[in-house]
Order: sequence, then C-alpha cells, then structure tokens
Amino acid sequence: MKGLTKWIIIAVSLILCIHAVSAFAAETITVDPSGSMTPGTPVIVTFKLDFSGDSTETFPSGNELQMSTDLEKPSWAYTLVLDGVETPQPSNTGRVLSVSGWILSYPVSKEESLKVTLQGTAPAVTQTTNKSMIKIMEIDAHNNPITSTVVERTSVVVNVAEIQQKITEEQGNLQTYRSHIDEKSALGIDTADAEAKYSSADASIKSAQGRPSTQYVQAFADLDAAQKAIDDGEVTLDRAWAENEVTNAQVPITNVDEVINWFKTNASTRDDVQLPAIVAKREVAVSYISTANDDISNGNYAEARSKAQEAFDKGNESYTDALARKQVLLSGWQLPGLPNFGKIPIIPIVAVVVVILVVVGVVIYRKRSRWDELG
Repeated sequence: MKGLTKWIIIAVSLILCIHAVSAFAAETITVDPSGSMTPGTPVIVTFKLDFSGDSTETFPSGNELQMSTDLEKPSWAYTLVLDGVETPQPSNTGRVLSVSGWILSYPVSKEESLKVTLQGTAPAVTQTTNKSMIKIMEIDAHNNPITSTVVERTSVVVNVAEIQQKITEEQGNLQTYRSHIDEKSALGIDTADAEAKYSSADASIKSAQGRPSTQYVQAFADLDAAQKAIDDGEVTLDRAWAENEVTNAQVPITNVDEVINWFKTNASTRDDVQLPAIVAKREVAVSYISTANDDISNGNYAEARSKAQEAFDKGNESYTDALARKQVLLSGWQLPGLPNFGKIPIIPIVAVVVVILVVVGVVIYRKRSRWDELG
C-alpha cells in the first residue's frame, strides 16, 4: 500500500512538471518604434506564437493564454493558423487579452500558431522608466501563472522634462568649469588640456540636445560623457595649478643659488659666517619642492600647492638673507690699484679710522702736556 502511494505521488509530480513546461514559443517580437519613446507615441507590436504542447494536445485545454501591455488605448488583432489555414479571431481592446485553452487546444498532429498585432500609444510617465510593450504568459487551471512561460518586451518611455532638466544642469556645470579655466588662465597656468576637456563636454551636450526621443538612452549617455569630461578637466586643471605653483616656488631657489655661488667663488666670502644659515634655508625650500612633486604624482594637488607655498616662502627668505649679506659685504671701499682684491667692508674701515684718531689724539695730548711742563 505504501509503495502504491509513493508511485501515485511521483505520477502526480510528473504531471505537474509536464504542465509547467511552456506550451508555446514566441518567434521574433517586433516593437515599432524600437528604442525609447515619448508619451503618446503610436506603437505597433507584432509577434507569432507556435504551439507544440505535450504528447496529446497543442495547448492544455484547462489553461489560458494571457497577453498584457502597458500601452494606452490598446487594440488587439489576432489570427489562429491551423495547418496553414488562417482564421481571424474577434478583435479586442483593453490592456489584457486572454485566450481560452479550449480555443487553442488541438491534437499535436495539427500545426498550430497564433499571429498577433497590438496597437496602442506609449503611456504618460512622471519619470523616465521602462514600460511593458507586451507580456505573454500561460495561466493554469487554478489561475496561477506558469512563470517559466513568461515572455516580455519593454521599452523606455521618456519624461521629456527630465532630459531637458539634465541638459540644463550639464550646461550649468560646463559654465562653472569655463569660469575655473578662465581664472587659472589669468594666473598664467597652462590650461591647454583643460580646454580640450571643455570642448569634449560641450560637444557631448550638443549631441544630447540634437537627439530624438527614440535615442533617449544615447542622449543620457552623452550627458554622462559630458559630466565625466568636466570632472576629468577639473582634475587636469587642479594638477596644472599645482605644477605651476611648484614652478613659481623654484624661482627664489634659483635666485639664491646664484648668490650662494658668488659667495663660494670669492676667497674673501666663501667662509662667511652667515653663509651656512643661508644654505640651510635653501635646502629646506628644496625639500619642500620635492615633497610637493611627490604629492602631485600621488594626485594630492591641494597638499602640493601648500608645500609649494612653503618652499617659495623659505626660498625667498634664504634669497633675501643672501642679498642683504652680500650688500653688506659689498658696501666697502675699493683699494686703489687693487681691483681684484675686492672692496673692504665699511665697518672694519670705520673701526680702523677710530683707532687711528684715538692714537693721534693721545700723541697730541702728550706733546702738549710736555710743552706745558717746559713752560
């Protein structure tokens, strides 16, 4: 008895599995127009269903073929074809068309198909979204859909205001980017690469503006490409700004190098007591330049500009100190007949003069004192 029950359960399961197998096959489904569309666009959907069925009938007589759509004002025209003979069926309206299995069920020896034409208009949408143009499924005797049989085609229905809003937004972003380019150009920064990105973004926006509603997806792709070009351009501009700051920071370092070279090439100044401090400040500036270049390589452009400013300040400090010291050393007297000897600093000269005057004063005082004693 238990064995019989087991075989009954297996048999029922097999029957259920057979019913779950698709009783139809959808040939090429054509949606005209293809691609995206705006609300109110006339749409025609055509397709053909072939019925193979199981070992006894082309379509389960207890089941139902259900076709549905999101199109507005839909009208259905369908023709049953048996062994090549076409039999038009009554036309229908409404978003759902159901065809009874009793109409579709024939012996498997029959060659059966269903030709369907659906007409309607694209529905209104509050935002751009996918809408079902046609959905075909088999419903079992208990009104449950057999999910393995579902066939569906969708199309994008465009909210025109949304695409226009996106275009306006990108135009605003492009204008802001334009102002950034002009600002940096006024500072003497190389904006050639940024200009190329600007031209690319501008072309993409114009491309999106010129596309018809059937190319909505491509229009949005254009706008995405425009935003990417703007984003890449901002990065390019930021890098160029950082590189320019590093170049500017190198100027006082180059200048102080010339003064340091003057110190080192003159025998009277190469061992000047203030030279090591000047060189130390210069080396700090150079280290800041190196750090700034590393930051640029790593994409840390703000940090690079900050370090470049520190390099400029320290390099300028070194240069100022060097110039001041050089001026002091040069503000002396030139020894007559010894042009290659250099100038004698003014302070030592003043000191010598003071000493001489003191000595002369002492000598004169002593002589006068002796004269007074001799009466």
